[in-house]
Amino acid sequence: MSRQKPMLRETDDEARAVGQDLLRRARFGSLGVICPDSNAPMVSRVSVGTDAAGMPVTLISDLSLHTTALARNPLCSLLVGEPGARGDALIHPRLTLQCTAEPVDKDEIKPLYLSQHPKATLYYDFSDFRMLRLTVTCAHLNGGFGKAFSLSPADLDLPNPG
Repeated sequence: MSRQKPMLRETDDEARAVGQDLLRRARFGSLGVICPDSNAPMVSRVSVGTDAAGMPVTLISDLSLHTTALARNPLCSLLVGEPGARGDALIHPRLTLQCTAEPVDKDEIKPLYLSQHPKATLYYDFSDFRMLRLTVTCAHLNGGFGKAFSLSPADLDLPNPG
């Protein structure tokens, strides 16, 4: 009888480096929340930056349904990693982060965020926009076919939550 291979590989320095790179370079991502109207999963495309500690942040509008969802349940997930120009999109690495969203001082993070998103200068100070830090509790790296890893905040060079 043959043994089934484990689905996840042992986390190594290459997986850590890929995960860190995906997070640092991310400027957009897919934010997964629980819809407050239906209790069903919902995904939205959001802007992504990182704060001084490297933790992901996002600037979101109070007019968005995902903002209402996060106010009711701050648990969320964020998928980052863009497909390359060539080949099947599934061969390119992507990183799914499980997070807890928490408000952060919008004025304090403004210079760093705008250096990452210069076009956000047009709407950053609108009164309906708020900044959220997505505190990473764990992560899953899919480095392409057959390259799956579980990553901790420490693997991503992030502070541990708590």
